Amino acid sequence: MLQQVLGAVVVLCCLGLVYFAMAARVVKQYERGVLFRLGRLAGDTRAPGLTLVIPFVDRLHKVNMQIVTLPIPAQEGITRDNVTVRVDAVVYFRVVDAASALVKVEDYKFAVSQMAQTSLRSIIGKSDLDDLLSNREKLNQGLELMIDSPAVGWGVQVDRVEIKDVSLPDAMKRSMARQAEADRERRARIINADAELQASRKLAEAAQQMSDTPAALQLRLLQTVMAVSAEKNSTLVLPIPVELLRFLERGGGTAGPDGDAGQRATTALAEQPAPNGDGTASYG
Repeated sequence: MLQQVLGAVVVLCCLGLVYFAMAARVVKQYERGVLFRLGRLAGDTRAPGLTLVIPFVDRLHKVNMQIVTLPIPAQEGITRDNVTVRVDAVVYFRVVDAASALVKVEDYKFAVSQMAQTSLRSIIGKSDLDDLLSNREKLNQGLELMIDSPAVGWGVQVDRVEIKDVSLPDAMKRSMARQAEADRERRARIINADAELQASRKLAEAAQQMSDTPAALQLRLLQTVMAVSAEKNSTLVLPIPVELLRFLERGGGTAGPDGDAGQRATTALAEQPAPNGDGTASYG
């Protein structure tokens, strides 16, 4: 009799262990459990940890609550200024209501993907090329709003949408490159013209000051000669200042009987041989 009782206890324990093994479910920290009892939603979502269900009656579905990174395939469209582009993006979303994500939509990931592609094509058609290239933050906000509006009813919340890349046709790239090159050339010409204007003003001021002080012109001439001689050239050209010729002319006009001495000196200086570029001299 005792053996029968012990046998029955052992059988019951084994059945209890089997039942517990079939009924026990473990929900991870980043998951929530949605319980369906005979096909109907039963109770609230199950929290992380150990939970028990009725075998063959209950079915527990686990929903991931982590942020999902969903890349949007490149979509080709025509912008508002009639430029064909290919744009790809990425969507960051997460499930906030596990029961709605399972009951209200068949596959929430596929639904969000299709909605994101449709919204991206719509954004391309409403935007200019300059907006796609330089004003992406505003387009990202508009794209996020377009995707998040229907996704709220599915128990899904869109955290962020980012446009990754905008592909342009080769002809458009070449046109943009030529435009940028022309703009840089225009700015370079403006800078050169401004530099020439400033230089001409400075030269005019210097000429005015040298005309008031002839000695400054002589000093400048000597500095030029020193700069040329420092280059170790074989030929040195020394120009005769016009002021020197005028001084000689004035001196010759007041010399009395020998008044033609200044004229002869001037003529002699004018008849000096002029050096050529090959080291020879030529006479006037």
